[in-house]
Amino acid sequence: MPVDVGPAPSRVSCDTPEQPSGQSGVQGFRATVELVCGSQLVGVERVVPVPEKRTLKDPVALVAQALLEALERTPSGEERDAGFTTGVPEGLTAVAPRAGDPAGTVRLSRKPEDLPPVALSQIVCTLAGSDAVSAGPGPVVLGGPNADPPRTWECTDAVRSRPESVLTLGEIARPTASAGATAGATAGR
Repeated sequence: MPVDVGPAPSRVSCDTPEQPSGQSGVQGFRATVELVCGSQLVGVERVVPVPEKRTLKDPVALVAQALLEALERTPSGEERDAGFTTGVPEGLTAVAPRAGDPAGTVRLSRKPEDLPPVALSQIVCTLAGSDAVSAGPGPVVLGGPNADPPRTWECTDAVRSRPESVLTLGEIARPTASAGATAGATAGR
């Protein structure tokens, strides 16, 4: 008995369009922004403008804000034609980290666990690829606007290939103790 499952999925190229080499008058930096194409994450290189409203003093938060704005922006016509979309909701902003947050923590205006899984995957993988936010390979530390402890997320191959299946609640980020304090605690056992 034939089953009608709808039309065949359209073939999208997921080819990243060439970026113009010199966007005149735009103050910004080159970054890879993770967009959704064919239900997986694909990095697209863009010139990311520095936010005009520089209310954030924290340099990590400022870069994170610029990257969030790039993720929120509707993909260009060329990008849409190639099959790219974004799941990051408009109006999401980076806020200053709280006292006691681990170094490199990015606080968002919404709790990360309240974001759609695809949007969270896009944010984690984009921030993980940014030298200014992430100090190399490893987890991205995100928190919400409240006093909840920040949590860690990894941008793994599984997250990139199935962004909708990311765990929306990461591990609680532990502040890194100095090596001397750790050695002393271990010796006392």
